[in-house]
Amino acid sequence: MSLVGRDAEQARIQHLLTNARDERSGALGLRGAAGIGKSVLVDHAVSIAEAAGMRVVRGAGVESDSELAYGGLHQLLFPHLDRLDALPAPQAMALRCAFGLAEGDEANRFLVSAGTLSLLADLAEDAPLLCVVDDLQWLDQGSVEALLFAARRFVADPIAMLFAVRETSVPFEIAGVEVVELSGLAAPDAARLLDDHAPELVGPARTRVLAESGGNPLAIIELGSSQLAAGEVDESDPAEQVRPLPVTRRVQESFRRQIVELPDPTQRALLVAAADTAAPLATILHVLESLGGVLGDLAPAERDRLVRIDQQIAFRHPLVRAAAYHDAPVHRRIEVHRAYAEALRADADADRRAWHLAAATTTPDEAVAAELERAAERAWHRGGATAVSAAYERAGRLSADRELKARRIARASQAAFDAGKADRAARLAAEAIALTTDPGVRADAIYTRGAVEYERTSPRADAELTIEAAAFMRDTDPERAALTLFEAAHAARHGAAHDLLQRAAELMRGFTPPREWASVVAALLGWAELFAGRPELAVGPMRDLHTAARGGGNDLMHRITAGFGGLMIADDDGVVGHTEDMLAEVRATGALGWVPYTLNVLAVARLLRGEFADARACVAEGAAVSEELGNTTEHLAHRSVEVWLHAVSGDEERCRALAEEVLPRARARHRVNAEIAVWGLGMLDLSARRFGEAFDRLERVSQGPASRDLLMRAVPDLVEAAVRKGVPDRVEGPLAAFRHWAEQVDRPVATGLALRCRALLAGDDAADALYAEALRLHERHGGPYERARTHLVYGEWLRRRRRRTEARAHLAAAVSAFEGIGAQLWAERARGEMAAFGERGDEPRRSGPLTLLTPQELQVVRLAAGGHTNKEIAAQLFLSPRTVGHHLYKAYPKLGVAGRAELVGLV
Repeated sequence: MSLVGRDAEQARIQHLLTNARDERSGALGLRGAAGIGKSVLVDHAVSIAEAAGMRVVRGAGVESDSELAYGGLHQLLFPHLDRLDALPAPQAMALRCAFGLAEGDEANRFLVSAGTLSLLADLAEDAPLLCVVDDLQWLDQGSVEALLFAARRFVADPIAMLFAVRETSVPFEIAGVEVVELSGLAAPDAARLLDDHAPELVGPARTRVLAESGGNPLAIIELGSSQLAAGEVDESDPAEQVRPLPVTRRVQESFRRQIVELPDPTQRALLVAAADTAAPLATILHVLESLGGVLGDLAPAERDRLVRIDQQIAFRHPLVRAAAYHDAPVHRRIEVHRAYAEALRADADADRRAWHLAAATTTPDEAVAAELERAAERAWHRGGATAVSAAYERAGRLSADRELKARRIARASQAAFDAGKADRAARLAAEAIALTTDPGVRADAIYTRGAVEYERTSPRADAELTIEAAAFMRDTDPERAALTLFEAAHAARHGAAHDLLQRAAELMRGFTPPREWASVVAALLGWAELFAGRPELAVGPMRDLHTAARGGGNDLMHRITAGFGGLMIADDDGVVGHTEDMLAEVRATGALGWVPYTLNVLAVARLLRGEFADARACVAEGAAVSEELGNTTEHLAHRSVEVWLHAVSGDEERCRALAEEVLPRARARHRVNAEIAVWGLGMLDLSARRFGEAFDRLERVSQGPASRDLLMRAVPDLVEAAVRKGVPDRVEGPLAAFRHWAEQVDRPVATGLALRCRALLAGDDAADALYAEALRLHERHGGPYERARTHLVYGEWLRRRRRRTEARAHLAAAVSAFEGIGAQLWAERARGEMAAFGERGDEPRRSGPLTLLTPQELQVVRLAAGGHTNKEIAAQLFLSPRTVGHHLYKAYPKLGVAGRAELVGLV
């Protein structure tokens, strides 16, 4: 097909390839209807790349293979598996498992994605690389995820990625990739293309082709050369004059007309080829011969350029394949699929054989259903969740036994959720529940529905469903009950649904969990006691779990519970240490689904310690990964924390804009973190001396549904706002709860905050000693932010008592600390206090050097300072080594260093 009228698209592709040769990675999607010219542009890109000496890795989606786990990656990367030993070992093993080359547990789909990134990066070390995939919409879901994962992470590699995707009724998203929408050719270009291919076509027939083609190049060419356009029909026939078919259907109808004119043996041979477009020529020939045909039957189709025969049989266009298959009678299609099933080996081609058997079966058949169930289990080991779901669902449809059908449909539902198909998961779960009375199957399906509701509706909806599921299995399966109640408790906490947490606690108290779950269940019961206002009953079991988690080696679910619990009992230092270890582990094992949750814990702990640059790095990655995974709730959780961070940096415009964007949705999704955002808005007002506004916000936070959770830490800010506003009597209740909590958790940072509150409310005789003791604790614990805050309020108190020298020292220390962590509004407030008694105060200084780095630069710099190589850092952060080097190169001048050896002392 000619590249008429595609100058802008050709220029965009040229730009993509030029950038790749200059080590500026890029990815581009081409979207449009069938026949619009996507494949021609792909061929054009390949020819330019090859002429420029680039390496080309090329693949195409095949409709018949779309349910085979990692079939697309296998097609792309299998020729290069000799390079696997150069990859990090977990990534290499994941790819081997995905391709069926190694036995093991379930192939981790995130490690498969990371391995894809690393392998493409390694290929680009030899020469600039073009990775191109046509018909991306027909690639299996796992392969699509892996390729897009890689595309979004290349920055400074000589890699271009080009994807072509057909426009469909349900848009196929190419998340994170720039997309060029291909429309029909302009009228002059359409006319030129038609004249090039059918110069003899004139008059009404020519006008009709141009009108009906809608500028679609394939339609112009095919309709222009068809008998219809040549005028061999009655132009006065209304049925021919009014053709309401879409352009794609018209083209497919044109191909269908060509096919039905072929001899019957040729039509049958085309059907055989269309039924399995990825089959090798030998297999197709074997099937054809079993049906009484020969390879020569395809000669007429080859002559008419409908197919091309080489090592495989390639259709001229997917619409030819669609016409050859879908317009064949059903009995013939069944006959062909049965022939394929008989021809394929049960060992080497078991998955393909199972799907052909399913296509040949129209009534329930347990033998075929069992074959598909085995295919689902094999797909599970390769990590292809979409393939697992499809195979289990089809197995369910072919099951004769109702209970077997329910079990298979429930498993299809869980796999659909794992693949990110929430609507499909919910539909299948509801069907499974309606099919069975089996408690275990019903509990599994309800659990999946809860997981869907966590994302679709709210954590509260998830908690309600998972509590229901736990009730089904509490007496019969304690381990699954413990797992389900874990989910219920976490969902209830995220939604600040303390009534549901109490219901979950009642179930926990009513059964004996397995030994390995005992400490977690005890800690979750501690959460219920804490939120009920009884910290004296909560702290012990929560601290026990957190202490145990510091040693590592525990289940990730146990450790995330320990992390959240550690924040609630003010063990910020311990949380940072054990959560960093957990984060390194989930990165190394490719458990990417756990990364947003782990980073959320770490971001809040860093925030509470005043390590705002590190907290921003956590939030940036957590928000990006959760958005990539489709985890809306965690994405909003991270953006809510970002509101607090903008507030403390004094970026009022961004803080308020983000709060306006995030809060309406976050309140329904993750109430605890939404309240952290409101706390941040209160802090913004407090730092800017808008004490009335600050008090109003902080009072709502301290009396809200999350007030006995992390928001207990907002009470000292409420006390300060109340004192400055002149309404200290209005904080008696929250302060009493805070002091009781601080006594029970018995951590220096909490004790110091309680002392600061008492000092703000005390008379002159007592305040001095209370401030001094609070400062002593905050000099050693709590981080630079709380220390600066205590210096500030102490300095303000001293200034009002005309103790000028002492006040100057504390206020200067506050200014220095605030500027070092980038809390500019707080620094301005402290300078304002100094100016109030005649001190000019130092000129504003630049924030600490780490605050100048982007979040990803900071992550890379910290790991480099820890002695990790670029390759090791790349494996941890799911980047390429070149991208790591790029971030270091950008970070060095900001930090004023010449190389990584100087990072250790700085970081």
